[in-house]
Parts: sequence; C-alpha cells; structure tokens
Amino acid sequence: MASTDTTPAAKDGDSLAGLEAGLDALETVQQGRRPFRQTFLEKILPPVTAILLVLVVWQALVSFRIVDDPTKLPAPADVWNVVRDAWLQGELLGYIWTSVSRGLLGFFFALLIGTPLGLLVARVKFVRAAIGPILSGLQSLPSVAWVPPAVIWLGLNNSMMYAVILLGAVPSIANGLVSGVDQVPPLFLRAGRTLGATGLKGTWHIVLPAALPGYVAGLKQGWAFSWRSLMAAEIIASFPDLGVGLGQLLENGRNASDMAMVFEAILLILIVGIAIDLLIFSPLERWVLRSRGLLVRS
Repeated sequence: MASTDTTPAAKDGDSLAGLEAGLDALETVQQGRRPFRQTFLEKILPPVTAILLVLVVWQALVSFRIVDDPTKLPAPADVWNVVRDAWLQGELLGYIWTSVSRGLLGFFFALLIGTPLGLLVARVKFVRAAIGPILSGLQSLPSVAWVPPAVIWLGLNNSMMYAVILLGAVPSIANGLVSGVDQVPPLFLRAGRTLGATGLKGTWHIVLPAALPGYVAGLKQGWAFSWRSLMAAEIIASFPDLGVGLGQLLENGRNASDMAMVFEAILLILIVGIAIDLLIFSPLERWVLRSRGLLVRS
C-alpha cells in the first residue's frame, strides 16, 4: 500500500526532472567550432565589401574628374605610395606607437581615477549632488578646449598630453559607472546585505559585478574621448621634442598642403581606433553579455 502511494509522487518527480532537463537544454549554448564559411560570410565579407565600395567611389571621383584637383582629393594610389614610403623609411610604426602608447597610458591613468570617483558619486548622495552635474558638464565639453590651458599650465611636454587625456576620459568613465550602479536591481543589494556583503565587500561582490555592463560602456566611451583628446593635443601643441604622432602627422600634412599625407594620417587614426575596439573592447563587451546570458551564439 505504501509503495502504491509513493508512485504518483515519483512520477511527478520524474516529470519535473524531465522538464528541468528540457529547459536546461534550451538554455545551453552550443560551443562547437563555427564553420569558416559562416565566419567569412558574417564577419569578414561585410566590412571588406564596405571598404572596397569606398575605394571604388573614391577612385571614381578622381578618374572621372568629378574632383579634378589632386590638392583636394588625391587618388587612393597616391595615399598608398605615401604610406608605403613611410613604412620603407621605418617611420610608420613610429607614428603609430607614439600616439598609441600615449593614449593607452593616459587611459590607464583615467581608469585609476575615474573608477573610484564613479563609485563615490554613485554611492554617496552628497558627493553626487555636489559634483554629479559637474561631471556631466565636463563630459559634454569638447576636449580641444583643454589644450590651451594645459599648455600654459604644464608646457609643451608629455605631461600636457596626459592631462588632456585625463580631462577628456575621466568624466566618461565615472558617468558610465554611475549609470551602471543606478541600474543595479535593489533586490541584489538587499540580498547582499542579508548575506553579510556590506561596505567594501558589498561594493566588490555585488555592486561592481552587477554594474559591469554600464561600466564597460563607460570604458568604451572613455577610450573614444581619450583618443580624440590626444589627437586634438597633438594637432594643436606640436613640438619637436614630443615626437611625431598621428595628430602631428596630420598637422604636418596640412602645413605642407600635402593631401596625401593628410589622408594617410586620417586613415591611420581610423585604423588604430577600430583595432583597439576590435582587440580590447568588443571582446570585453561580448564576455560581459555572454556571462549574463544576453549573447547567445547561433
């Protein structure tokens, strides 16, 4: 009799276990290797097609003399020759490294300052009321506005470059973290306090992980501000002792009325910006989304 009574319960348990297994199977992300053909069609072919289309239109504007003044629009081959000559002379990597090293180091300092500042603004009401609007205002201020005072305060040196980067990037990083913290569900905070995660422990284990998507968005925007701030500083504050970065290369092309050099600098600035995003921020963003079940690979 007892065995007869437990049979329905056992069947219900089996049904629930089967249901849970089915749900788990639906949520499981297949980790098999993606075929190269699919990767080529989805990831490689679209940007290559876009680049080729731009080159075709560019060459057409020159070939059909829609823009017949080479001092205004050089042919793609002319720009390529300038890039090749800079490479053969051993100068191309120097241009890139001068700017990239400054940009990454300045962004690292901005990260060290902007992260605790953002946490302070997000968690302390008085601090938010006092400097929250100032951070928002600084974020909307054009980076080029900081170059003249930075030159006057610090002179024509690398310290001036880093100061401009910090003033451009710190507000974006701090505001991104504030936005991420504001979007943390209150239930997470209450659960953390119940489990004893208060103070710095709660910030480290609850607030920061939950605010990570907004924080990563702030980092991405902060890098964009860092790069633009650096280019503005290199264009305006040119000095031989500072070396020739990409911004200085752009200004040299303008001074020489050499549009091929100008386009060379523009393309290198664009390529570096895209490369940093693809190599650092896009993988970081995908990891954050995938860890939260928001990015499922088909």
